[in-house]
Amino acid sequence: MATLTVTAKGQITLKQELLRHLKVAPGQKVAVEKLPDGRLMVGPAPKTGSIDNFIGSLEQKGGPRFTIAQIKKFTEDAWAGKR
Repeated sequence: MATLTVTAKGQITLKQELLRHLKVAPGQKVAVEKLPDGRLMVGPAPKTGSIDNFIGSLEQKGGPRFTIAQIKKFTEDAWAGKR
C-alpha cells in the first residue's frame, strides 16, 4: 500500500506507479468518490464527448481519418454511454 503526504495546502500527489496502475496519463482527469465509511475510491474519470463532436470531426479538411472499425467502436461506445 502506498502512503501519500498531505501538503500544507491540503493536496496530495499520486506517485507515478499509482497513475500507471490507473492508466492515467498527464493531462487526464481522475475521479474521486467518497465512500460512506470515510474512504475514497479513486479511478480514471470517464471520458466525455458527444456524437456532435464526432460528426464534426468528419468534416475537417486534413483532419483525422477513421477506419470503419474505428467509427464502429466510437458509435458503440457512444451508445453505451462510454463517450
